[in-house]
Amino acid sequence: MLSAGLPQGAVPKLERPGPLRERVYVALLELITTRALRPGQHLVESELAGHLGVSRQPVREALQRLNTEGWVDLRPAQGAFVHEPTEEEADQLLTVRTLLEAEAARLAAANAGSAGIAALEALCEKGEQAVADGDVDLVVATNAEFHAKVMQLAGNLVLSELAGRVDQRVRWYYTPVARQRGKQSWIEHRELIAAISDRDEQRATQVMRAHTEHTRRTYHQRENG
Repeated sequence: MLSAGLPQGAVPKLERPGPLRERVYVALLELITTRALRPGQHLVESELAGHLGVSRQPVREALQRLNTEGWVDLRPAQGAFVHEPTEEEADQLLTVRTLLEAEAARLAAANAGSAGIAALEALCEKGEQAVADGDVDLVVATNAEFHAKVMQLAGNLVLSELAGRVDQRVRWYYTPVARQRGKQSWIEHRELIAAISDRDEQRATQVMRAHTEHTRRTYHQRENG
């Protein structure tokens, strides 16, 4: 067990060739967003390097980039730590997410065809099964897929680009509340699919706004620990 808190074998050693600096960055970001590395956790360069099977240099570069992007805090004389988001940070981001996704839902209702609706239904079934199986990681990943599909069906590239900037942080905030949201979240997804299928833009907007607001409130009411 690393003092960084990762069980041995949790992350495969990175294979070469490839842009190693980028691959280390992606690996560490994935560990942070899935909370395998938890907020406030100390990140030791040498241990992360050993775990990933690389030298310390690409790990150091990745940590510096993650610090610039707000995922990691570099503290003088203490080292690197996973950033601990404040309630205000989370609230601001989840509020922006509501605005973006409500508009995406409206556009999806206007533009989606039968194939897109079928894809949403398939993802919903996948998510419902993950909830039934208690597979939180799969629930979080499938939730992200579902929302990304709605965004794709909206057909607005600028909106999609803006949403892409917040997607990983949404996943970060959603992970600790996924179990609490559980089945209800997927019931709301079903309501959204029905509105999109009916081409009811107003209803789709309302359902998505309520859905993302439920997640925001659940995050603030979550049980810490």
